[in-house]
Amino acid sequence: MGIRSGTGQATQSVESDRVGLTCVRVEITAAGNLGIASTPTTPAPSGPDAAVPRLAAGPAGFSAAAPVPAVPLLVAIHGWLLSGRLWEPLRHELEPLLPCWCPDLPGFGDRPRPKGLQPSLASYGRWLADEIRSQAGGRPVVLLGHSLGGSVALHAAPHLGSQLRGLVQVAAGGGVYQPRPFARLRQGGSAFLALRPTWLAHLPALAPWRSPLLAEPRAARGLLACSTNRGAVGQLPRLTASLGVPNLWIAGSRDGVMEARYVRHLAGYSRQHRLELLEGADHLPMRQMPRRLAGVIQNWLLEEKILAGSDLLETTLQGSDPTLGEAI
Repeated sequence: MGIRSGTGQATQSVESDRVGLTCVRVEITAAGNLGIASTPTTPAPSGPDAAVPRLAAGPAGFSAAAPVPAVPLLVAIHGWLLSGRLWEPLRHELEPLLPCWCPDLPGFGDRPRPKGLQPSLASYGRWLADEIRSQAGGRPVVLLGHSLGGSVALHAAPHLGSQLRGLVQVAAGGGVYQPRPFARLRQGGSAFLALRPTWLAHLPALAPWRSPLLAEPRAARGLLACSTNRGAVGQLPRLTASLGVPNLWIAGSRDGVMEARYVRHLAGYSRQHRLELLEGADHLPMRQMPRRLAGVIQNWLLEEKILAGSDLLETTLQGSDPTLGEAI
Protein backbone atom coordinates (compact mmCIF):
# COMPACT_ATOMS: atom_id res chain seq x y z
CA MET A 1 0.00 0.00 0.00
CA GLY A 2 2.88 2.34 0.64
CA ILE A 3 4.97 3.56 3.52
CA ARG A 4 4.06 3.70 7.16
CA SER A 5 5.90 6.00 9.47
CA GLY A 6 6.86 5.25 13.03
CA THR A 7 5.71 7.30 15.97
CA GLY A 8 7.39 10.28 17.56
CA GLN A 9 7.82 13.92 16.66
CA ALA A 10 9.24 14.63 13.23
CA THR A 11 12.52 16.47 13.21
CA GLN A 12 13.24 16.87 9.53
CA SER A 13 13.64 20.37 8.19
CA VAL A 14 11.25 21.82 5.67
CA GLU A 15 12.55 23.88 2.77
CA SER A 16 11.33 27.43 2.89
CA ASP A 17 10.57 28.22 -0.72
CA ARG A 18 8.71 24.96 -1.32
CA VAL A 19 6.25 25.40 1.45
CA GLY A 20 3.66 26.45 -1.00
CA LEU A 21 2.67 23.23 0.67
CA THR A 22 -0.22 25.02 2.13
CA CYS A 23 -3.49 23.28 2.07
CA VAL A 24 -5.03 25.72 -0.33
CA ARG A 25 -2.84 26.30 -3.36
CA VAL A 26 -4.41 23.57 -5.45
CA GLU A 27 -7.89 24.92 -4.89
CA ILE A 28 -6.85 28.26 -6.40
CA THR A 29 -5.23 26.64 -9.42
CA ALA A 30 -7.91 24.06 -9.98
CA ALA A 31 -10.74 26.50 -9.46
CA GLY A 32 -9.24 28.68 -12.14
CA ASN A 33 -9.64 25.98 -14.79
CA LEU A 34 -12.87 24.61 -13.36
CA GLY A 35 -11.48 21.12 -13.03
CA ILE A 36 -11.59 20.88 -9.28
CA ALA A 37 -14.66 18.70 -8.87
CA SER A 38 -14.63 16.65 -12.03
CA THR A 39 -14.39 12.90 -11.77
CA PRO A 40 -11.23 11.75 -13.58
CA THR A 41 -11.71 9.27 -16.38
CA THR A 42 -8.95 6.96 -15.20
CA PRO A 43 -9.25 3.19 -15.75
CA ALA A 44 -10.73 1.05 -13.02
CA PRO A 45 -8.05 0.15 -10.47
CA SER A 46 -6.40 -3.21 -10.62
CA GLY A 47 -4.07 -5.22 -8.42
CA PRO A 48 -4.45 -4.73 -4.68
CA ASP A 49 -7.14 -2.13 -5.27
CA ALA A 50 -9.42 -4.67 -6.89
CA ALA A 51 -9.58 -6.62 -3.65
CA VAL A 52 -11.45 -3.85 -1.87
CA PRO A 53 -15.17 -4.78 -1.95
CA ARG A 54 -17.52 -2.32 -3.62
CA LEU A 55 -20.47 -1.66 -1.35
CA ALA A 56 -23.80 -0.35 -2.45
CA ALA A 57 -24.23 3.40 -2.20
CA GLY A 58 -26.09 4.66 0.81
CA PRO A 59 -28.36 7.67 1.21
CA ALA A 60 -27.22 11.13 0.26
CA GLY A 61 -26.74 12.17 3.88
CA PHE A 62 -26.76 10.80 7.39
CA SER A 63 -29.80 10.50 9.58
CA ALA A 64 -29.67 10.07 13.33
CA ALA A 65 -32.06 7.15 12.81
CA ALA A 66 -29.39 5.14 10.92
CA PRO A 67 -29.05 1.49 11.99
CA VAL A 68 -26.22 -0.03 14.04
CA PRO A 69 -25.61 2.88 16.47
CA ALA A 70 -22.18 1.48 17.46
CA VAL A 71 -20.82 2.09 13.96
CA PRO A 72 -19.13 5.52 13.89
CA LEU A 73 -20.28 8.38 11.73
CA LEU A 74 -17.58 9.55 9.33
CA VAL A 75 -17.68 13.35 9.04
CA ALA A 76 -15.86 14.55 5.92
CA ILE A 77 -14.69 18.18 5.74
CA HIS A 78 -13.79 19.68 2.37
CA GLY A 79 -11.03 22.18 1.60
CA TRP A 80 -10.95 25.81 0.50
CA LEU A 81 -13.49 26.89 -2.17
CA LEU A 82 -14.92 23.38 -2.40
CA SER A 83 -18.08 21.74 -1.05
CA GLY A 84 -19.35 18.51 0.44
CA ARG A 85 -20.00 17.01 -2.99
CA LEU A 86 -16.23 16.60 -3.31
CA TRP A 87 -16.62 13.39 -1.29
CA GLU A 88 -19.38 11.75 -3.35
CA PRO A 89 -17.21 9.07 -5.04
CA LEU A 90 -15.61 8.08 -1.73
CA ARG A 91 -18.95 8.05 0.08
CA HIS A 92 -20.27 5.70 -2.60
CA GLU A 93 -17.47 3.28 -1.72
CA LEU A 94 -17.83 3.52 2.07
CA GLU A 95 -21.60 3.35 2.54
CA PRO A 96 -23.51 1.48 3.88
CA LEU A 97 -20.63 0.00 5.91
CA LEU A 98 -19.63 3.42 7.19
CA PRO A 99 -22.29 6.15 7.17
CA CYS A 100 -20.91 9.47 6.00
CA TRP A 101 -21.92 13.07 6.55
CA CYS A 102 -20.28 15.50 4.15
CA PRO A 103 -21.46 19.02 5.04
CA ASP A 104 -20.77 22.21 3.16
CA LEU A 105 -18.76 24.53 5.37
CA PRO A 106 -20.48 27.90 5.95
CA GLY A 107 -19.99 30.21 2.98
CA PHE A 108 -19.25 27.34 0.60
CA GLY A 109 -21.44 25.09 -1.50
CA ASP A 110 -25.10 25.64 -0.63
CA ARG A 111 -24.60 26.61 3.02
CA PRO A 112 -24.72 30.33 3.88
CA ARG A 113 -22.47 31.62 6.63
CA PRO A 114 -24.50 32.34 9.77
CA LYS A 115 -24.44 35.89 10.97
CA GLY A 116 -21.77 36.27 13.61
CA LEU A 117 -19.66 33.26 12.52
CA GLN A 118 -16.16 34.62 12.02
CA PRO A 119 -14.22 33.20 9.04
CA SER A 120 -11.43 31.69 11.12
CA LEU A 121 -10.22 28.15 11.72
CA ALA A 122 -11.12 28.29 15.41
CA SER A 123 -14.66 29.54 14.77
CA TYR A 124 -15.26 26.97 12.02
CA GLY A 125 -13.92 24.23 14.28
CA ARG A 126 -16.42 25.14 17.02
CA TRP A 127 -19.23 25.38 14.44
CA LEU A 128 -18.36 21.93 13.10
CA ALA A 129 -18.33 20.36 16.57
CA ASP A 130 -21.75 21.85 17.35
CA GLU A 131 -23.18 20.57 14.05
CA ILE A 132 -21.73 17.11 14.65
CA ARG A 133 -23.42 16.87 18.05
CA SER A 134 -26.69 17.87 16.41
CA GLN A 135 -26.36 15.38 13.55
CA ALA A 136 -24.84 12.41 15.36
CA GLY A 137 -26.38 12.69 18.81
CA GLY A 138 -24.30 10.41 21.01
CA ARG A 139 -22.98 8.32 18.15
CA PRO A 140 -19.18 7.93 17.93
CA VAL A 141 -17.50 10.05 15.28
CA VAL A 142 -14.45 9.83 13.03
CA LEU A 143 -13.30 13.09 11.41
CA LEU A 144 -12.02 13.07 7.82
CA GLY A 145 -10.36 16.29 6.64
CA HIS A 146 -8.95 17.29 3.28
CA SER A 147 -6.41 20.08 2.81
CA LEU A 148 -7.74 23.17 4.63
CA GLY A 149 -10.57 20.98 5.95
CA GLY A 150 -7.91 19.07 7.85
CA SER A 151 -7.08 22.23 9.80
CA VAL A 152 -10.77 22.72 10.59
CA ALA A 153 -10.92 19.10 11.79
CA LEU A 154 -7.95 19.67 14.12
CA HIS A 155 -9.73 22.67 15.63
CA ALA A 156 -12.98 20.71 16.04
CA ALA A 157 -11.38 17.68 17.69
CA PRO A 158 -10.88 19.16 21.20
CA HIS A 159 -14.60 20.08 21.38
CA LEU A 160 -15.84 16.54 20.72
CA GLY A 161 -14.40 14.83 23.79
CA SER A 162 -14.96 11.07 24.06
CA GLN A 163 -17.35 11.13 21.10
CA LEU A 164 -14.34 11.41 18.80
CA ARG A 165 -12.84 7.98 18.06
CA GLY A 166 -10.38 8.77 15.29
CA LEU A 167 -9.08 11.31 12.78
CA VAL A 168 -8.18 10.80 9.11
CA GLN A 169 -6.30 13.51 7.23
CA VAL A 170 -6.01 13.48 3.44
CA ALA A 171 -3.44 15.77 1.79
CA ALA A 172 -3.20 17.82 4.97
CA GLY A 173 0.11 18.85 6.47
CA GLY A 174 2.40 21.80 7.00
CA GLY A 175 2.81 23.51 10.33
CA VAL A 176 5.80 25.63 9.24
CA TYR A 177 5.35 29.37 8.74
CA GLN A 178 6.93 30.90 5.61
CA PRO A 179 6.15 34.60 5.05
CA ARG A 180 6.88 35.01 1.34
CA PRO A 181 5.13 31.89 -0.02
CA PHE A 182 2.09 32.56 2.13
CA ALA A 183 1.93 36.20 1.04
CA ARG A 184 1.97 35.11 -2.60
CA LEU A 185 -0.74 32.59 -1.86
CA ARG A 186 -3.00 35.22 -0.29
CA GLN A 187 -2.47 37.52 -3.27
CA GLY A 188 -3.30 34.74 -5.73
CA GLY A 189 -6.40 33.72 -3.82
CA SER A 190 -7.68 37.29 -3.62
CA ALA A 191 -7.08 37.77 -7.33
CA PHE A 192 -9.08 34.66 -8.19
CA LEU A 193 -11.99 35.71 -5.99
CA ALA A 194 -12.04 39.13 -7.63
CA LEU A 195 -11.82 37.88 -11.22
CA ARG A 196 -13.78 34.61 -11.18
CA PRO A 197 -16.66 34.48 -13.70
CA THR A 198 -19.50 33.90 -11.25
CA TRP A 199 -22.11 33.93 -14.01
CA LEU A 200 -20.83 30.54 -15.20
CA ALA A 201 -22.19 28.96 -12.03
CA HIS A 202 -25.73 29.37 -13.32
CA LEU A 203 -25.14 27.21 -16.39
CA PRO A 204 -26.65 23.73 -15.80
CA ALA A 205 -23.71 21.98 -17.48
CA LEU A 206 -21.32 23.47 -14.94
CA ALA A 207 -23.28 22.52 -11.83
CA PRO A 208 -20.56 20.15 -10.51
CA TRP A 209 -18.00 23.00 -10.59
CA ARG A 210 -20.08 25.79 -9.15
CA SER A 211 -18.64 25.89 -5.61
CA PRO A 212 -15.41 27.81 -6.43
CA LEU A 213 -17.49 30.32 -8.38
CA LEU A 214 -20.06 30.96 -5.65
CA ALA A 215 -18.03 30.77 -2.45
CA GLU A 216 -18.75 33.76 -0.23
CA PRO A 217 -15.86 36.23 -0.65
CA ARG A 218 -15.55 37.08 3.03
CA ALA A 219 -15.53 33.45 4.13
CA ALA A 220 -13.02 32.51 1.42
CA ARG A 221 -10.67 35.43 2.08
CA GLY A 222 -10.95 35.11 5.84
CA LEU A 223 -10.12 31.41 5.98
CA LEU A 224 -7.26 31.83 3.52
CA ALA A 225 -5.80 34.70 5.54
CA CYS A 226 -6.28 32.89 8.84
CA SER A 227 -4.76 29.62 7.67
CA THR A 228 -1.60 31.38 6.47
CA ASN A 229 -0.87 33.67 9.42
CA ARG A 230 1.93 32.88 11.85
CA GLY A 231 -0.28 32.10 14.83
CA ALA A 232 -2.60 29.70 13.02
CA VAL A 233 0.26 27.86 11.29
CA GLY A 234 2.13 27.48 14.58
CA GLN A 235 -0.99 26.14 16.28
CA LEU A 236 -1.31 23.12 13.97
CA PRO A 237 1.56 21.14 15.54
CA ARG A 238 0.19 21.81 19.04
CA LEU A 239 -3.28 20.64 18.05
CA THR A 240 -1.81 17.53 16.42
CA ALA A 241 0.29 16.75 19.50
CA SER A 242 -2.78 17.06 21.73
CA LEU A 243 -4.80 14.45 19.81
CA GLY A 244 -5.93 11.70 22.17
CA VAL A 245 -7.24 9.36 19.46
CA PRO A 246 -5.59 7.30 16.71
CA ASN A 247 -4.96 9.35 13.57
CA LEU A 248 -4.27 8.36 9.98
CA TRP A 249 -2.49 10.68 7.53
CA ILE A 250 -2.76 9.92 3.82
CA ALA A 251 -0.47 11.48 1.23
CA GLY A 252 -0.38 11.11 -2.54
CA SER A 253 2.92 10.28 -4.21
CA ARG A 254 2.09 12.72 -7.03
CA ASP A 255 0.60 15.47 -4.91
CA GLY A 256 2.47 18.61 -5.97
CA VAL A 257 0.54 20.77 -3.52
CA MET A 258 1.03 18.88 -0.28
CA GLU A 259 4.00 16.59 -0.71
CA ALA A 260 4.31 13.52 1.49
CA ARG A 261 7.20 14.97 3.49
CA TYR A 262 5.05 17.89 4.63
CA VAL A 263 2.25 15.52 5.64
CA ARG A 264 4.82 13.44 7.53
CA HIS A 265 6.14 16.53 9.27
CA LEU A 266 2.81 17.48 10.81
CA ALA A 267 1.70 13.88 11.48
CA GLY A 268 4.89 13.25 13.44
CA TYR A 269 3.73 15.49 16.27
CA SER A 270 1.16 12.86 17.28
CA ARG A 271 2.27 9.76 19.16
CA GLN A 272 -0.68 7.79 17.74
CA HIS A 273 -0.24 8.61 14.07
CA ARG A 274 0.14 6.43 11.00
CA LEU A 275 1.24 7.64 7.59
CA GLU A 276 0.08 5.99 4.36
CA LEU A 277 1.38 6.86 0.90
CA LEU A 278 -1.00 6.34 -2.03
CA GLU A 279 1.11 5.59 -5.09
CA GLY A 280 0.03 7.62 -8.10
CA ALA A 281 -2.40 9.79 -6.15
CA ASP A 282 -2.61 13.56 -6.61
CA HIS A 283 -4.18 16.14 -4.29
CA LEU A 284 -7.72 14.78 -4.78
CA PRO A 285 -7.58 11.00 -4.23
CA MET A 286 -11.21 10.93 -3.12
CA ARG A 287 -12.09 11.62 -6.76
CA GLN A 288 -9.10 10.11 -8.54
CA MET A 289 -9.04 6.72 -6.76
CA PRO A 290 -11.95 6.53 -4.30
CA ARG A 291 -11.93 2.74 -4.01
CA ARG A 292 -8.28 2.60 -3.01
CA LEU A 293 -8.76 5.43 -0.55
CA ALA A 294 -11.80 3.70 0.95
CA GLY A 295 -9.79 0.51 1.37
CA VAL A 296 -7.03 2.32 3.26
CA ILE A 297 -9.55 3.99 5.58
CA GLN A 298 -11.55 0.80 6.20
CA ASN A 299 -8.46 -1.28 6.96
CA TRP A 300 -7.15 1.31 9.41
CA LEU A 301 -10.50 1.54 11.19
CA LEU A 302 -10.54 -2.23 11.57
CA GLU A 303 -6.95 -2.42 12.78
CA GLU A 304 -7.57 0.31 15.36
CA LYS A 305 -10.79 -1.47 16.41
CA ILE A 306 -12.77 1.70 15.71
CA LEU A 307 -14.83 -0.42 13.34
CA ALA A 308 -15.49 -4.05 14.28
CA GLY A 309 -15.15 -6.90 11.82
CA SER A 310 -18.67 -7.98 12.78
CA ASP A 311 -19.95 -4.62 11.51
CA LEU A 312 -18.38 -5.32 8.11
CA LEU A 313 -19.92 -8.79 7.93
CA GLU A 314 -23.37 -7.65 9.05
CA THR A 315 -23.49 -4.74 6.62
CA THR A 316 -22.25 -6.89 3.73
CA LEU A 317 -24.92 -9.49 4.42
CA GLN A 318 -27.62 -6.84 4.60
CA GLY A 319 -26.75 -5.82 1.05
CA SER A 320 -26.52 -9.41 -0.22
CA ASP A 321 -29.00 -12.13 -1.15
CA PRO A 322 -31.21 -12.67 1.94
CA THR A 323 -30.85 -16.44 1.58
CA LEU A 324 -27.10 -16.12 2.16
CA GLY A 325 -27.65 -14.75 5.64
CA GLU A 326 -30.11 -17.55 6.39
CA ALA A 327 -27.65 -20.18 5.24
CA ILE A 328 -24.96 -18.83 7.51
